[in-house]
Amino acid sequence: MPHPQIQPYSSEYLDDICKLIEKDLSEPYSKYVYRYFLHQWPQYSYIALLDGRLIGAIVSKQDARKNRIRGYIAMLAVDKNYRGHGIATQLANASIQAMRENSADEIVLETEVDNEAAKSFYEHLGFSRYKRLYRYYLNGRDAFRYIFLPEKALSISANK
Repeated sequence: MPHPQIQPYSSEYLDDICKLIEKDLSEPYSKYVYRYFLHQWPQYSYIALLDGRLIGAIVSKQDARKNRIRGYIAMLAVDKNYRGHGIATQLANASIQAMRENSADEIVLETEVDNEAAKSFYEHLGFSRYKRLYRYYLNGRDAFRYIFLPEKALSISANK
């Protein structure tokens, strides 16, 4: 497979991002939710393009919370025909790096408790299960909140 281009979010891909993410995530988001994230914090969201076609996207934000700067990964999806090639890892790493460069103290996200692929993926990236959120999703399912601590990651990589 040719290597996709990972690049910062561009508004021309908003509709494609909505369609891609709607296929995979259990939560029904309106276009306004995507706009909220992508227009307020475009610098933390990235897309994967292959021959000019969107095949992956990550939507993230960052804000101040209780004397900490918190990054948040809201959505991550890769077209099912292109999974298993490291595209999600490249997208996540790009977003995490952008948040780290802007002094994020922590990065969080949620995933359904029974989504084994997502849990394994985020744990492989260095996220740790933080807490269980009961009936978190509209479908009544529980979620796990995951947290990534950039300081801890930096100290681990420095010791290797």
